[in-house]
Amino acid sequence: MIRALAPLTLAVVLALGGCKASETAAPTDAATPTLTNPLLSSGPDPWVVHHGKTFYFLGTKGDRIAIRQTDDLSKLADAPEHTIWTPPAKGPNAVSIWAPEMHRLDGKWYVYYTAAQDGHDDDAHRGVFVLENASADPLKGEWTDRGQVNTKLTGLDGTVFEHGGKRWFVYSAYDGPDSVLAIAPMTNPWTLGPGETVIARPDQPFERQGGRQILEGPEFLAGPKGDLFLAYSASACWSDDYALGLLHAKPGSDPLNAASWTKSPRPVLAKSPENNVYGTGHNGFFTTDGGRKTWIVYHGNDGAGKKCTETRSPRVQRMEWSADGMPVFPVPSRAGAPLEAPQP
Repeated sequence: MIRALAPLTLAVVLALGGCKASETAAPTDAATPTLTNPLLSSGPDPWVVHHGKTFYFLGTKGDRIAIRQTDDLSKLADAPEHTIWTPPAKGPNAVSIWAPEMHRLDGKWYVYYTAAQDGHDDDAHRGVFVLENASADPLKGEWTDRGQVNTKLTGLDGTVFEHGGKRWFVYSAYDGPDSVLAIAPMTNPWTLGPGETVIARPDQPFERQGGRQILEGPEFLAGPKGDLFLAYSASACWSDDYALGLLHAKPGSDPLNAASWTKSPRPVLAKSPENNVYGTGHNGFFTTDGGRKTWIVYHGNDGAGKKCTETRSPRVQRMEWSADGMPVFPVPSRAGAPLEAPQP
């Protein structure tokens, strides 16, 4: 975690209920605001929150957690970084501060992040931790350390979502040589209830590239017809074939039942050699226009062979939905190509 699609004129229809990939065309209306990818020259494991008229951006810094705030994502590079938390010198969350993501829950802000024990920066000493801030503005107030989430296994990349009147936690768990996806109910924003269940294992070829069998970076996406989706990053992050897979559960499904989830047999967002984008992964989703427009944020490399370094840069593109309520993922855009920009 130091973390090919078909020609653009052809939609790739996946076996998972009609998901497909399509390139989000540049707007034809000259008055439509645009952006170009990448948004920053560096920004692994990106996360965007749209709250009110503001966009908040977080990404892996390694030694701290920082937020950029802007009302125009096309000018994200001009937004100053605000460091909100630095790790202690000693303890279980002292090093390798990765993949922070911020959520608004119960009227407070929470940041979930991955960290490891000082002196033991390895999978056996890695976990997901939580910060809490009661301020309406995440750049103000005090961030309180709520400690480590009580997962059954060590792991990384925790996220939360709400469904069926309950709150759920999903993370990438280390299970022997594999990284798997596990889910559990939550009793509060930093505590899991009983019933943690593994819902996906790396059993597809596209999940075993780069010498490791990995599922990580799970992110929830609510379908317009009540379907549940979990996009996740597959394979080793240092592989050019790092890509996004997708799990799908039908409306009314029990998220704790592994049989509820169907996996796409191929990536839903992957490298685009024709656009010189590789290693696409570690995504998030947000909406604008009152929830009518869905956007994906992810990182990628401009060029092959750049592996899992600071060259990974954040990108934002519009998502679409098919008539039957399935997500339509974009083809990664070429650097500098104008795309529709989210509006606050």
